[in-house]
Formats: sequence, structure tokens, C-alpha cells
Amino acid sequence: MFADNAKIFIKSGKGGDGHVSFRRELYVPDGGPDGGDGGKGGDIIFEVDKGLNTLTDFRHVRKYVAQAGEEGGKKRCHGKNGQDLVIKVPEGTVIKDDETGKVIADMSGEHHREIILKGGRGGKGNMNYATATMQAPKYAQPGQESKELWVRLELKVIADVGLVGFPNVGKSTLLSRVSNARPKIANYHFTTLHPNLGVVDLDGGKGFVMADIPGLIEGASEGIGLGHAFLRHIERTRVLIHVVDAASTEGRSPVDDIKKINAELAAYNAELLARPQVIAANKMDAFFDDGSGNHPVEALKKEFEPQGIKVFSVSAVSGQGIDELLYHVYELLQTVELKPVIFEREFFPDEYMDNPQEPYTVERALDGAFEISGPRVERMLGYTNLESEKGFNFFQKFLKESGIIDKLEELGIEEGDTVRMDYLEFEYYK
Repeated sequence: MFADNAKIFIKSGKGGDGHVSFRRELYVPDGGPDGGDGGKGGDIIFEVDKGLNTLTDFRHVRKYVAQAGEEGGKKRCHGKNGQDLVIKVPEGTVIKDDETGKVIADMSGEHHREIILKGGRGGKGNMNYATATMQAPKYAQPGQESKELWVRLELKVIADVGLVGFPNVGKSTLLSRVSNARPKIANYHFTTLHPNLGVVDLDGGKGFVMADIPGLIEGASEGIGLGHAFLRHIERTRVLIHVVDAASTEGRSPVDDIKKINAELAAYNAELLARPQVIAANKMDAFFDDGSGNHPVEALKKEFEPQGIKVFSVSAVSGQGIDELLYHVYELLQTVELKPVIFEREFFPDEYMDNPQEPYTVERALDGAFEISGPRVERMLGYTNLESEKGFNFFQKFLKESGIIDKLEELGIEEGDTVRMDYLEFEYYK
């Protein structure tokens, strides 16, 4: 089964805790601290596998967790680092933060391997805290916590040329005639439920990659039907071919069809209309000229060629006009920058999770005490030993530099008032 999107949970490895121990040897009753550092947690890494062309595997396995780092040991032994978790994805996969929809990484072009979540830093063992005044520290630093995130994977087809149009206008038939692709073809709507790729070979070693984008309908840009699922694949293409049923076998106007498709493209992403377009007036083998002078190809040319959009009369069944169309598309591609469309990174998980401006709350409780809470406050208390002079000084510096002292004073705190932070409760003094 073809799948072009999936939602998964990823979690890096927690850093190993630092160790508390003291050197114990014969005739050395009071050996110094020798607790080793904890190991680093494993990273979450995404890597392109060119053998993959679908996200089906992610429909069955949705949770990916890297290995935690090991705790430090005695005799200054460093804990083993956690193993990285490498997640293989097809080329063209865009990784987004599920909550905000912002792009974390686009696995295209030169981006074949990306670290998405870094593992937690290993905690320092007590051997690192020995000083002239504190020769036997009985505390160590906990390992840094793991980071976790729900991400959405979207596979956007990478092709030079995209075939767009309403269902049943002959896109799959055209692709099968001009390339090595063998899409499913039948005379009913939505035969194509996922993009088909084909390589078009022209004389002189010329060629390009063409994608048959599933048929669009009105309202596709608003997500009606499978609108968004289809439209996302057009974003990679550099030239668009509008395939229309010029014979009006289903009673629709070819000119109206193109206007409606362009309206959906513009509503989804206005930049798409800036890309070169060509019109393939298909099914001319089924057209019957009644002599009225209302020729559909002439109507298309009159409407769109003044806009710089060339119209070709073709038949995907008989091959009529196909070569002219393909060579014109090839020439158009030479005018468009060869650099593939790659989506800019908008979201940096590690920076977001380590942000020193991470929010905290300072509020007055019903009993008159001042309560301070927030993830960063809890983490600070987790790795700070307030019983040591060094740890207490760090604690005071944290309160000042994070703006907590200023906030307390804004709320009218006075000397002797009670302050609560997680498990800690103390009286405030300047």
C-alpha cells in the first residue's frame, strides 16, 4: 500500500547519571572521590534510503526511542553512551512538528542525514566536584533528560514535471505512453490514488522525470476529498502540464477546467502559479468536428496563449502531438532553475527545548506564599545540590538571571515571606 503521510512519536535517549563513589584501597582509608561521568543518550537521526518510496512502515510502528546512556561507575569509569536510533525514510520526506506544522527537516537534495533530536548529556560524577574546601563531595549530576516530540512525515514526490487535471482526463495514459511507468488505467474516476513517476527519454540523451498527480477536484485546496494529499506532490515540480479532456467526453468545458485547477493551486500555494505551464488538449482522437467552428483547441489557445501558456493538441491513445509537447516541456525546463525545491527549516527542536527563556510562572498562593513552577525550574532543582556552597551559589544566580527575583519583587514579596519551588520551601531574604 502506498502511504505518503504518517504521524510518529520520537524520543532521544536520556543521559546517564553521574556516579558517587570514593576510592577504597588497602592502607588508604580516606580515598578521594572517584565517581565517573554518565554516558550520553542516543540521538534520533533520520536518513534517506533510496530503496524506499512509501511511508507505509510508519503506519505500523509509530514509536521510536533511542537508547539511554549508562550511569557512571566507580574508579572514574565513564558510562557507555546510548546507541543512536537511525530512522530510514524515502527521499523527498518532509519532517514537521505535529503541533505547529513547521518544517524540521526536508530529506531532499543534499540533506541525506539529519539529527532531529539530540540525546541527553551525561551527568558529571562526584570526582568533578572536589575542591580545596570540599574534598569529599557526596553528590553527582543527574543525566540530562531525553527529548520527545510528535512529528508528521509527508512524502512529496520529486519530479521535474507534474501532470495536473481533473479525474479521468487521461493523465495516466499519457504518462504510460511517454515513459517507462505502468500506472493502473481504467475508465472511472480516481483510478490513480497516488502519484506515479516515469522517466521520459528524448533523443540526444535528453530527458526528465514526470509525475502523474492524482486528479484534483473543486475544493481540493480546502482538503475536500483527498485534496491536500494530492496537492502536496505538486510543490516539488518545476513545470506543470494541464491535461484536459478537449473532446468534452464528460460534458465539461476544457477552459473552465483549467481555470478551476489553477484556482485550487493558488488557494493551496500561490507560488505554484508562478511556475511554467503547458496545456495538453487530450482525447483529440475522440473529438468530432461538427463544422460549427467551435473548436476546443482554438478556444484554449485564444484564452491562454496570450498569458504565455502554450497549447498542444494531443492524443495519449494514438500518440498524436506527443513529441511536440515533450520537446517544448524540455525546453521550458532549461529556463527553470535546476535546483530542486527544498523546504526551509522553520523549527529547531533542540533549541526550542533548551530555550533559556522557557516560560515559568510566579504566583501568590491562597496561604500568602509565592509559588514558582515550570519545567526549567524543575530541571535546575534536579541537578543542583543546595547543601553545597557551590550549588547554593548556582541556585541564587539562577533566580537572578532568569528574572524570577524581579518577578517576585513585582508581586510585592518582602523579607521573611515563604517561597515554594517544587519540593523546596524557603524564606525570602535579600
